[in-house]
Amino acid sequence: MKSSVIILSFFATGLLFGVFRWFPSILMTYNISFYVLCLLMFSVGISIGNDPTSVRQFRNLPPRIIFLPLMTIAGTFLGVFAVSLFLKNRSLTDCMAIGSGFGYYSLSSILITQYKGIELGTIALLSNIIREVITLLFAPWMVKYFGKLAPISAGGATTMDTTFPIIVRYSGQQYAIVSIYHGFIMDLSVPFLVTFFCSL
Repeated sequence: MKSSVIILSFFATGLLFGVFRWFPSILMTYNISFYVLCLLMFSVGISIGNDPTSVRQFRNLPPRIIFLPLMTIAGTFLGVFAVSLFLKNRSLTDCMAIGSGFGYYSLSSILITQYKGIELGTIALLSNIIREVITLLFAPWMVKYFGKLAPISAGGATTMDTTFPIIVRYSGQQYAIVSIYHGFIMDLSVPFLVTFFCSL
């Protein structure tokens, strides 16, 4: 839990730096977050490549792991449907489009803004950021009460980047490849599903 709070505090600090323009604007033109993410993934690659048991551990996992992204999608849509019953001013398709972001707030919010306008795009941005933050904060609790796959499913499309370190920390190194696989499949699904629901 302590590490989750530390990660969240860094996010909050970055948010403040961005809002008050305390960060040198010249650095932002180079899309520094992209390069930091690349460095993170490089480190992940070294970690997995240096562990000869990683691939063997992945092979020893139950075959149901292959269907984890599908279960994440199904669970998300079920939750979105339940919440949509209480949102009288939003259509089910709008709610489904937002849920289809699966935490991939940068892409989903842009797509939804283009199709449905800036208001729904902003809601999508906040909704998907909240999903990521919940995963970062409650990953230890999820593992304890729901199992090691729980934070991977909760993380949605973020499990191969921003939530990856916290997942590996609490679910274990043997779930690193599962987390990357899950995030990759979820990333691929976002543009198709968001566009589909926005078009209805």
